Amino acid sequence: MDQDVKKKYNYWQWRTLIILMIGYMLFYFVRKNFSIVMPALESELGISKAKLGLFLMLNGVIYGFSRFVNGFLADRTSRKLMMSAGLLLSALVNILIGLSPEMNGVFHFLDAEGKATMGLVTVIGSLWLINGYAQGMGYPPCGSLMAHWIKPSELAFKQSIWNSSHSIGAGLVAIICGTLILKPFGYQAWQWCFFAPAILAIAGAVLLFFGLKDTPASVGLPDPETMDENAPARTVEEEDPGFTKFAYERLVKKMVFGNKIVWILAIANFFVYVIRFTILDWGATFLTQDRGLGISTASSVVAASELIGGIGGTLLAGWATDKFLGSRSQRTCFLGLAGATLCFLAFWLIPKSMNGLAVASLIMASFFIYMPQALIGISLSNQATKRVAASANGIAGILGYASTTVSGYAFGVIADAKGWNPVFEIAILMGLVGMVLLAMLWNKPANGYAKADRLIEEYRREYDNGKAEEVRS
Repeated sequence: MDQDVKKKYNYWQWRTLIILMIGYMLFYFVRKNFSIVMPALESELGISKAKLGLFLMLNGVIYGFSRFVNGFLADRTSRKLMMSAGLLLSALVNILIGLSPEMNGVFHFLDAEGKATMGLVTVIGSLWLINGYAQGMGYPPCGSLMAHWIKPSELAFKQSIWNSSHSIGAGLVAIICGTLILKPFGYQAWQWCFFAPAILAIAGAVLLFFGLKDTPASVGLPDPETMDENAPARTVEEEDPGFTKFAYERLVKKMVFGNKIVWILAIANFFVYVIRFTILDWGATFLTQDRGLGISTASSVVAASELIGGIGGTLLAGWATDKFLGSRSQRTCFLGLAGATLCFLAFWLIPKSMNGLAVASLIMASFFIYMPQALIGISLSNQATKRVAASANGIAGILGYASTTVSGYAFGVIADAKGWNPVFEIAILMGLVGMVLLAMLWNKPANGYAKADRLIEEYRREYDNGKAEEVRS
């Protein structure tokens, strides 16, 4: 390989990876801030856990739908434009939520006691629903860009590095919001938990738009799989746009909708996300209400779960997958979900007099749950191949975030009516079901590139024959 090409490729690959990490971290700033501020919304505005859970559910369902739709669009359109536009829209929605109580004089959003009327509840919920769609414009470009820029044999480790942006974003925003609502300001400063992250997100949208390139070809580089020593030699050529569209439509049918591995991974993602969101979305709330911790302490625990547990689990999973498991990330997904389920079970069973041990168990549950959270997407990208990676991840996205029907609304209603114990029981059961699904994939291949290459050859012959037939007619 030409050393100049290799040097240029490494520069653009790491530049793309770092910018994607910063950008997706900021997506979490204007998304997971809501989870940290929920106790303040309940205390200051009188919004019940059931309504807050409904917001989480609707946001998650719309987010999943958005990831599904934008997954297909990301394989066909400008990824950097989609991602930067989504982050900018999400930032604007956060600013509007923070400003919404100030519109009380016009819309009567607050009652005589300063609590939210149904008008304000509806506005906040509607804005958070819009935010769900904007957030769904974040992951599909990331998954597609990484599949275009990273060799298949390195994707598990390098995408796991990127995936730590989930934990960095969720952890840092927990610290930021927890600091903002400390004394002397307290819960009254909740609006700044929307304003501050939004300002940073706007700067991030500018970075994404001007810093990213959609493909290696746009900077004169070959595709990464042609540079992989473990892959068969391929000829690099500019494809006919007509054939690209022809092949894409057929690959979506075969490598995505007709792929059993993709469907099992996508369904398992539902159960992974129930546990993940139970910790991330409700952690600050159940640690204050069930374990008796202060809001600043609870926010710090959520931050530690993300920054220590999440990043550690993500990086270890990616490294171990490529190093010891032959890039079969589905195996690491199973082991991670098993560890998370056991640690969450331990958290539930540990007596309230031993909160230190319970907190450690919760952090370890995050450590393990981020293994499948990170690697299911990587496994889907490898199984579907780079041509339709975002489309496959779109299916996993809509199923993963459909989990908020359970972890969001259902858990909010259950916690209001019966406390937190039934919530923990259901979450543990969901983890066990997900383990069974992932165990079914233990011996499946690491990727689908060999299958895709055979299909591309078949489609090429079919396409060429069709063009020849057109000429003859």
